[in-house]
Amino acid sequence: MKRIALVIFAFAATAFAQQASPPKHVNIPEIAPRPEDVSSVDGMIKAWYDIVTVPKGQMPDWARDHTLYIKDIRFVELREKDGKPMPHIVSHQEFADESGGIVSEGFYEQEIHRVTERFGNIAHVWSTYESRRTKEGPVIARGINSIELFWDGRRWWIANAIWDQESANKPIPKEFLP
Repeated sequence: MKRIALVIFAFAATAFAQQASPPKHVNIPEIAPRPEDVSSVDGMIKAWYDIVTVPKGQMPDWARDHTLYIKDIRFVELREKDGKPMPHIVSHQEFADESGGIVSEGFYEQEIHRVTERFGNIAHVWSTYESRRTKEGPVIARGINSIELFWDGRRWWIANAIWDQESANKPIPKEFLP
């Protein structure tokens, strides 16, 4: 009886694994950055939101997006498992490869508030956002992007990006709301 249960379990696991396909590899060509994107912190944040905002069935402009970041950028999305924060850490390529939901369902994210702190050639941006599936659709998520940038004498670069979503037990503090 145990052997039959193991065979059924193995068959079910194999069937599930065949249904769950790995993320599709997204080809990201190298292009020159747009001067309006990289010449100011405002331009960088505008480009950040422009790129990830796409109608259903369209791909984000990953080539443009790639021009915003240092070579070895890591994105850190805080998720929760069993009520505890769990970081999901990916490279730019992995982030693009995992973007199937954005493409299949559409995604609109807009900044609703920003706090920028700057010293010399470094800046930190707390960017509060709202996400939707369609431009006029209901808000499906809110949260805060924490973005660190630096000026290299010619242009701005995003060196780090980490974000967390609002939840019932983790509301956005009033100082980060409009």
